[in-house]
Amino acid sequence: MSEIKYFTQEGLQKLKDELDDLTLRERPRIVQAIQEARDKGDLSENAEYDAAKEAQGLLEAKIAELQDLIFNARILDESKMDTSKVLLYSIVKIKNIKSKMMMTYAIVPEKEANFKEGKISINSPIGKGLLGKQVGEIAEIMVPAGKVQFEILEITR
Repeated sequence: MSEIKYFTQEGLQKLKDELDDLTLRERPRIVQAIQEARDKGDLSENAEYDAAKEAQGLLEAKIAELQDLIFNARILDESKMDTSKVLLYSIVKIKNIKSKMMMTYAIVPEKEANFKEGKISINSPIGKGLLGKQVGEIAEIMVPAGKVQFEILEITR
């Protein structure tokens, strides 16, 4: 049994859109490639056929993974979120103690992470380090560049 994963409505819709793209666009394209390779004759020495069948296997595995994820997905009711501490889907304004640089991040599941949009994974070093912290607390986080201290300035949703 797969574990329950929480998503925003937007995050779940992105997964559904990806699944639709794979099943409605990619699957027929690969079936067509297999048919074209099969039409070329001897399948025992047909590299195109082998490659297309391998691509089909990978695609079907990805489709099954997405279907399972969507089936076990739950939408988080953002209106009921606790903003007293950093949790999944919190929007956190932090300040690097050393550089005085301020940043704002949304803490999201790994599948929704997008650094350019300011969405960091709950499984990332910064995401893990901020989890459970409250406004005014200092989070000491080990990142690839070394240990960094961040002050929690604001938590919203």
